[in-house]
Amino acid sequence: MKKITGIISSILLAGHVCMPAYALEAEQPFQAKAEEMLRTTIGMRTSQGFGQVPKMAAYLAGEFEAAGFDKADIHILPIGETAALVVRYKGDGSAGKKPILLSAHMDVVAADPADWERDPFTMVKENGYYFGRGTSDNKFGVSVLTATLMRLKSEGFVPGRDIVLALSGDEETEMYTTSKLATEYRNLTDAEYALVADGGGGQLDEDGNAIAFSVDSAEKTYATFEMKAVNPGGHSSVPRKDNAIKDLATALTNIFNYEFPVQKSELTLEFFGKSAPLIGGELGEAMKRFAENPDDAEAVAIIRSYPSYVGSTGTTCVPTMLKGGHAENALPQSAVATVNCRIFPGVGVQKTLEQLKAVAGNDALEWTVLDNPIESDASPIRADVFTAIANGVHASYPGLPIIPHMASGASDGVHFRANGIPSYTFSGIFMKSSDEYAHGLNERVPTATLPVALKMWHSILTELAK
Repeated sequence: MKKITGIISSILLAGHVCMPAYALEAEQPFQAKAEEMLRTTIGMRTSQGFGQVPKMAAYLAGEFEAAGFDKADIHILPIGETAALVVRYKGDGSAGKKPILLSAHMDVVAADPADWERDPFTMVKENGYYFGRGTSDNKFGVSVLTATLMRLKSEGFVPGRDIVLALSGDEETEMYTTSKLATEYRNLTDAEYALVADGGGGQLDEDGNAIAFSVDSAEKTYATFEMKAVNPGGHSSVPRKDNAIKDLATALTNIFNYEFPVQKSELTLEFFGKSAPLIGGELGEAMKRFAENPDDAEAVAIIRSYPSYVGSTGTTCVPTMLKGGHAENALPQSAVATVNCRIFPGVGVQKTLEQLKAVAGNDALEWTVLDNPIESDASPIRADVFTAIANGVHASYPGLPIIPHMASGASDGVHFRANGIPSYTFSGIFMKSSDEYAHGLNERVPTATLPVALKMWHSILTELAK
């Protein structure tokens, strides 16, 4: 999961005017069940190599069956050492529309209990927080979606179209289960669009005031390249004019000095337009100008001077790893650099590689694309989806800005989006940036955000699925 990060730091540093804090939300129906499921699933060590994801899938399947879901609509899909879970909440078809897909993931990143103050696989409720691996990423999302569907079932809610919950089992590693859900098991998951409870969400300042709510509607393509220079080498006492390290260093300097062309989309223009008044100052004014005229070179220069925002104006590529030579007294026979790129939607991996080759300026360099990058276009900013999200958020935080965002990292949404299902990633978590410990030690979420999330998702689903 990737939380909203680009907008957070700059808003907090820019001296913006926060919205006032609101009273804590009243306890929601099925809140105790959501907390119980959060506690139980955190107790399952679902990181790679421990084989606990199938156990978690079986547990949740049992909870759905106990809540009245037909066993025929509950599917555990074993995939390697892990598994996926698909549950269908059947509607009456009156809406005449394809299903809504809900997505979250059951696996977590590794955690060594010896490094933690508390056992990461025992949920601890302490000082207004839930502590434990997966509290924010992503067992909170799993528990809230599950509890919300149980609540709707108990209320006798009959949606006008099916709602499908698809829980993946390896989002933090290979994302193989998500790929399968979007392709091989498409008969179970096909939908008009997906709502992914694993990113985005609400931001509070350090005083607890609400700032904004982010919805990831696109993800940059994550691609890594290796650039290799080769040379016959020789003895270091008889240096040559041609040198693998020199060739590589020259190419790297060219890449460091290069800026990819400015790019825009409906999403990024709205992101900058809505962020501008929150940030204010020179940066806020530059955002406003860019949203009105993306060809404003001065505005682009100001935005690109802030690392948090340069990625929202186009593709970025940066060298991240370096190795070369084989002995201190020998000329290098090879030198290799790793270049990591976050590619603007629609550009493509091959076109980016061709541009890097041109910038490097040395046809003798050898290039390799690592892994298998997944490309996906941005999802359209649907009025129905964003209105429902706004209504759900405003039930607890009236008037809070809802900001579409392009994520630089990946969620399960990338696979659904790449296979024709528009995806929108947001969680019901509202928290301070100083409390963001996903993937790190002492992962936690505020207990006060649980009823907010439950209320939000109930509102969203009853509006969109009616």
